[in-house]
Amino acid sequence: MPTFVTLVTRGADTLGAGAALYALTITTIALAAVAAPNAQRRHDARTVLKILMRRTDRNP
Repeated sequence: MPTFVTLVTRGADTLGAGAALYALTITTIALAAVAAPNAQRRHDARTVLKILMRRTDRNP
């Protein structure tokens, strides 16, 4: 049975991998928004980027 420290470490590793994947996704979409070959694709990439980067105010 894994110890508490092992479980915390695995959880931190998983969260770190998820954060890295999210950052890679944001970077890829940002590059697409800048370098897309036509205006419609650039607009679509910017729209997706806005959706992914949207923040909600949790403390009104």
